[in-house]
Amino acid sequence: MTTRSALVRVFGLKKQCYLGVDLGAESGRVMAGLWDGKRIRLEEIHRFQNGGVEIGDSLRWDVVRLWSEIQSGLSAAGAKHGKEVRSVGVDAWGVDFVLLSKTDELLGQPHHYRDRRTSGVMKMAFSKVARERIFAETGLQFMEINTLYQLIALQKQNPELLDAADCLLMMPDFFHWCLSGARTAEFTIATTTQFFHPTKRAWSVDLLRKFGLPTKILPKVVAPGSNLGPLRESVSARTGLGRIEVIAPAAHDTGSAVAAVPTSSEEPGTWAYLSSGTWSLMGVEVREAQLSEKVLRFNLTNEGGVDGTYRLLKNIIGLWLVQQCKRAFEAKGKKFSYEKLVQLARRAKPLRSIIDPDDSRFLNPPNMALAIQQFCSEARQPIPQSEGEIVRCALESLALKYRTVLECLEDVTGKRIEVIHVVGGGSRNELLNQLTADACGRPVIAGPVEATVLGNVLIQARAAGEVGSLEELRNVVAKSAEMKTFEPKRLEVAAWEEARERFGRWRGEDEADS
Repeated sequence: MTTRSALVRVFGLKKQCYLGVDLGAESGRVMAGLWDGKRIRLEEIHRFQNGGVEIGDSLRWDVVRLWSEIQSGLSAAGAKHGKEVRSVGVDAWGVDFVLLSKTDELLGQPHHYRDRRTSGVMKMAFSKVARERIFAETGLQFMEINTLYQLIALQKQNPELLDAADCLLMMPDFFHWCLSGARTAEFTIATTTQFFHPTKRAWSVDLLRKFGLPTKILPKVVAPGSNLGPLRESVSARTGLGRIEVIAPAAHDTGSAVAAVPTSSEEPGTWAYLSSGTWSLMGVEVREAQLSEKVLRFNLTNEGGVDGTYRLLKNIIGLWLVQQCKRAFEAKGKKFSYEKLVQLARRAKPLRSIIDPDDSRFLNPPNMALAIQQFCSEARQPIPQSEGEIVRCALESLALKYRTVLECLEDVTGKRIEVIHVVGGGSRNELLNQLTADACGRPVIAGPVEATVLGNVLIQARAAGEVGSLEELRNVVAKSAEMKTFEPKRLEVAAWEEARERFGRWRGEDEADS
């Protein structure tokens, strides 16, 4: 009789399950990555809502509820896949954090990065430490939401919390602690703080000391794929899972997404990724952090990647524009699906009105549609009136922003980017994909939609010895996921060139957005 192990050797038949917990700004989910030895198939186990919760005059994350939802997902996965489950790992957004006391008490309800407490803090920080010095110590893009400015705001407004803190855990690290008890900082998420040194590859303790911020709260940094230990006995008992391993993937969601870009090119800088969702993160993969004057001037960022790589990129307010427009329309009693909004945008006149997606007024306005109209009015452009016109304005503006970032990346690296890989939920927006191809004059390969979870579970599979190199991991993605190519429409080049000139003229070039 042929044994199962013999079948595995000959045909690659396996049945292993890796659980990926993926937390986004709007929703979270527990996903199963089902591995057969050649391909990975994703299965949604549990999905739940996420978002900021207003408490008093602040905006917070309800991490206790998120942990409850995660456990519900783990229980469902245990009931369905049982002993096939090998490990679990968490990825999430960057910059936000949880503070723990010496006795593992949660100190305060964690703030949401869109909370207004950091308004003006970045400029105040420059009065103490020069912008150029901060960049040299961190290599990070300047945004008021960065962890550094959140800590400075906390120090000023709630110093007693910092005094009581024994450990700072970034969001995915906190949930890894919930799972395993390990107090660690995964490399890719640590690099989003703006107090991680890009060449020393360690915490920038000297920078924190200059601001009088505590350094004893910083945990040990571990690489993607690190084994954090077995599931806590209590979690194992509640969920019905065994003492499976807790593996840190690229815990920053974009880090996992970029690991799953299905590129066949091994030449750094010749392809760009665009992780498209609530935020758009556009960049190139490089072997070393880029700290030149141009990178500082263009306000690009160096975030950690898999295998010690860096992601030279720009954070752009992405489909948040459309999400919040939808909310504004609904407040007026007009309910639209995202698909319907895209249909309306297709019918609207092209390249009529343009905004700068990263203008501070779009970070968290009471009414996004009104904010877009006011911007167009102040820029002396036609004011979009209908829902389709407003959404088209947002999408075309994103495409033009992508083009300016593409130009900056090519300027810094000295290489021509031949293709743009769009991954994440935004890759389903075919209108935006085509607008991006047209604006940038480059082919756009859209997909996989679930790049973040694919990267998460495949890094776990790699830790288990099932996948070898990063190239091999990406080959598995290419075999397992669907992609679609969008070619630029050559007949529309002149219109996009005029729009690009207009975009740069009233916006003010260069790209120093801070």
